[in-house]
Order: sequence, then structure tokens, then C-alpha cells
Amino acid sequence: MTELTPQFFRSDMFFLMAGPCAIESEYTSMVIAEQVKSLCDKYSIPYIYKASYRKANRSSIHSFTGIGDKKALSIIKKIGKTFQVPTVTDIHLDHEAEMAAEYVDMLQIPAFLCRQTSLIQAAAATGKWVNIKKGQFLNGEAMIHAVTKMRESGNEKILLTDRGNTFGYQDLIVDYRNIPVMQSFNVPVVMDCTHSLQQPNQSSGITGGKPKFIETIAKAAIATGVDGLFIETHPSPHEALSDGANMLALDKLDDLLFKLVKIRKAVML
Repeated sequence: MTELTPQFFRSDMFFLMAGPCAIESEYTSMVIAEQVKSLCDKYSIPYIYKASYRKANRSSIHSFTGIGDKKALSIIKKIGKTFQVPTVTDIHLDHEAEMAAEYVDMLQIPAFLCRQTSLIQAAAATGKWVNIKKGQFLNGEAMIHAVTKMRESGNEKILLTDRGNTFGYQDLIVDYRNIPVMQSFNVPVVMDCTHSLQQPNQSSGITGGKPKFIETIAKAAIATGVDGLFIETHPSPHEALSDGANMLALDKLDDLLFKLVKIRKAVML
């Protein structure tokens, strides 16, 4: 099993957090993990498998939320052991931190909840690495408060992720100044290349997206010097049960990583 150490996040190569938006089935989850792990091995990219065990933030009451907490978490744990990769999932309520920590190597705080003090404290108390997503309503400077909450809770295992900023009612825009700003807090910084292309608040109750710009977002982030990338991917995004509108088709990941590795090597010269 690859352990999450400070060196994992500070190598010459960017790391990748990737997987489906949510656990839909063991088969689909395994297929995604196997293919992404193979590509990361091919390009010597440190890999963290990402999947939500439950989706709590849904526009519509009829939207897919999950297959059951323990069932989904067990699948994530199995993937970690099978492919010898660290895993991450998001939590939404304080009591979920301890439960999820039994199954994964990293906990994630969703962007809308990045100011929830008790949630951050609960995640910190597990001793796990914690990835805090920057709220769409905040600039990079404001995330120092989330970092301080983690540190004053006795946990230095902190990552910050940018996922764009609200731009009008139904769009997001990425301000790449936030990457070096948040890196100045001495924490690894990740660019979420898929959620930053969401088109939220649609009248249909289903979030839209602009996946054709995933490559653009990723290239710019690597050129800016980001430490890691976050990409949700699926064999058939149009059939995905959650966030399919802004996910990367799995068969496009190889070409994207090939280009990003070349950019990374140029940036590191």
C-alpha cells in the first residue's frame, strides 16, 4: 500500500485524485480504479482513488445519493487494498468523520462546508489527511482560516483544493492566483478540473457542465505549478448517476495525462 506522507505530495510529478463522482456499483468502481491506476503507473504519477460513498448535496430530491453508506465505503476500502492505492471520500456531518476514517486514508470537506468549524475539527480528530475544498464563494486568502482550524486541532495533514468561483447564477470561473496564494500556507494545493466546470442551479434540478474545457483547466493548473489534480472520470459519463455532465470520459484520460506530464516536466526545468 502506498502511504500518504508529505513526500507523496511534494514529488517532481503532480499527483492525481481521480475516480467516479459516487460509488454506483462495485464493478464500475473497480473498472475505473484499475484503468486509472494503470495509467498513473505508466506515467509515474502518484495516485489517490476518489469516490463519494454518499452524495448529500443534490439539487433535486430525486437525484441519486448512494447505494448505502457501509456498502459503498466497503467498496472503496476494497479498491484501496486491491490496487494498493490510498483512497479519499467526502463527509458532510461531524459523526461521519470517525465512521469514514475506518475505510479511507483521507477525508474530504466539500466546498459548501469549508467553513463548518465542527466538521473540520471532527475530521482533524481522526488523524487522517484532510482535503478541504475552497468554497465557490471564497478567495484563496480566506482558506487560511480552514487551515488554522486544522492546525489548532492538532492535525497538520492538510490539503486545499480549488474548484472555481461563482460567476453569476449558473457558472463558475477559475482564478489561478488562488493556487500560489494557498500554497503560501505551506500545504499541497489541488485543482479540481471537473467540478470547476459545473453549471449549477439549473431549473431542471440537474447540474450542467462544460467537460470540453477539462483539458484547458488542467493544463493551466499544471503550468501554474499546482501540486495535484482532481478529476472525476467514468466509462460512460452520460450514464453516470451523479455529475455526469462535467466528468471526463475514461478513454480520454490517457491522452490528457500524456500532455500534462510534458507540461509538468517543462515547468520543473
